Amino acid sequence: MLAAAARLAALRGTCLLSGPGGGRGLRSGRARSDTDNMKPLEGIKILDMTRVLAGPFATMNLGDLGAEVIKVERPGAGDDTRTWGPPFVGRESAYFLSVNRNKKSIAVNIKDPKGVKIIKELAAVCDVFVENYVPGKLSAVGLGYEDIDKIAPHIIYCSITGYGQTGPLSQRAGYDTVASAFGGLMHITGPKDGDPVRSGVAMTDLATGLYAYGAIMAGLIQRYKTGKGLFIDCNLLSSQVACLTHIAANYLIGQKEAERWGTAHVSIVPYQAFKTKDGFLVVGVGNNQQFATVCKILNLPELIDDPKYKTNHLRVQNRKELIKILSARFEKEMTSKWLYLFEGSGVAYGPINNMKEVFAEPQVLHNDLIMEMKHPTAGKIAVPGPAVRYSKFKMSEARPPPLLGQHTTHILKEVLRYDDKAIGELLSAGVVTQHEAE
Repeated sequence: MLAAAARLAALRGTCLLSGPGGGRGLRSGRARSDTDNMKPLEGIKILDMTRVLAGPFATMNLGDLGAEVIKVERPGAGDDTRTWGPPFVGRESAYFLSVNRNKKSIAVNIKDPKGVKIIKELAAVCDVFVENYVPGKLSAVGLGYEDIDKIAPHIIYCSITGYGQTGPLSQRAGYDTVASAFGGLMHITGPKDGDPVRSGVAMTDLATGLYAYGAIMAGLIQRYKTGKGLFIDCNLLSSQVACLTHIAANYLIGQKEAERWGTAHVSIVPYQAFKTKDGFLVVGVGNNQQFATVCKILNLPELIDDPKYKTNHLRVQNRKELIKILSARFEKEMTSKWLYLFEGSGVAYGPINNMKEVFAEPQVLHNDLIMEMKHPTAGKIAVPGPAVRYSKFKMSEARPPPLLGQHTTHILKEVLRYDDKAIGELLSAGVVTQHEAE
């Protein structure tokens, strides 16, 4: 026990953290001459106890900025999404591969007290602790915020749940589809006269992941100012309700209940998809000048000065008749013809692309949105790349998503300074597992 404490003290002393290291904020990282390419989170360690989508998406974004992400997984099973398929590439699901790049995997049984001890030791030398268990689950094994704060007062502890830490629904399991229904998104998504539908990707999960990502960055800045860590309560319901924005304001301010509009917009006309001879074209008209431009492109100049359509307010009032006229015109030409005619018009427009078309788009390719990696068992894989570019550093070649327990012995040895004998005993007891090279 004394040896373990001494080891942790030594490890802490190498870090510029609030507390034993003497620093009061972000780690400075090693001295480098190429500071123009230093990533902002280099030297920051993230202890990632999340699975599925919201949490892994948040930590992947942190990893893209240079943080070292240590992903904790269940021995033998790992992240739930490892089995979510098809499609699979070998034994790896495309779902798991999509949100777990730039991470190291350690497989630890947190139901075993020795496993809990390992997590606490990792927390003591990490900057951020992220988890998405039902409130109280980690506290029951000694890994709640109060437990971690005692040994790592510098920690930014982010908890991602379905409904929040307290309240009547806090103990419910949280999944994107349910949260999107409960939080109003499903009510406003789908055809006007049809049933509510789920969005094509888990937008509530992804929005929550982005909120968590931003909150963790804010927590690191707060620690820089105060020298102290903090607890972050991030949940699917709150994220979804916050993202209702103007739809929510329409109700809260004007008592206007929301309804489904398909691809159309409740407050702007025309602003929707139109069927063409061979597909669909989405057109968004933000002002009267753009409406006039659209009328000229469609060879419908008589609509420009029609008193029923001169302003957006009037166009919204007379939506049904106007959309009928525009729809009939759009259906007479191929999508490619409309794309040619709208080019350079100043009007927002675009086709509804399938995945093949998305990743063949010149702008998608120009923005480096296809990230290729060589996976140890799946071979060459490609996933969507980071959405943001920075002027002072570039996203380096990403590390592929880890195999389950791929880095267990590495983390125990290099991060926690365990010797071979101690690691062997943990492996033999099943407290941890290490992926064996195939």
